[in-house]
Amino acid sequence: MTGDWQKDRIGSALRGENPAVLRRLEAGFAVIGDVQFLPGYSVLLVDDPAVERLSELPKNRRMAFLSDMDKLGEAVERACRRLDPAFRRVNLEILGNADPFLHAHVWPRFDWEPPDLVGRPVWLYPRERWHDERYALSPRHDTLREAITEELNRLA
Repeated sequence: MTGDWQKDRIGSALRGENPAVLRRLEAGFAVIGDVQFLPGYSVLLVDDPAVERLSELPKNRRMAFLSDMDKLGEAVERACRRLDPAFRRVNLEILGNADPFLHAHVWPRFDWEPPDLVGRPVWLYPRERWHDERYALSPRHDTLREAITEELNRLA
């Protein structure tokens, strides 16, 4: 699932051309992650590509973005709990080190993760996991996408 939309994730979402979009939320777009080595990984994209930091949003939009992050986190949690009995929790992160636009990561965590990584930040996973085709978003993740979208719709 690659294409030009990845070069302009927010613009393509605004134009309805980003295939990773799960749902439009109040201040952004809930999207499923490009990699799924932790099934259900999702991202909240702000709806204005010029916004780089949470502090750049007016207070009401900032609160809306954080509320959207909460909704996406809860939707991922509900969907992953339903689909995998080894689900443990969700980690929420706003980092902003690699992409120049405001976004939040929603990482589901599972009991089946390697013992040396299960209690550590996701970013410590080996580099190969991030680029291995076995974990690339594809049609085999459609059930997961549908489950997260269904939960987002319930929470909306």
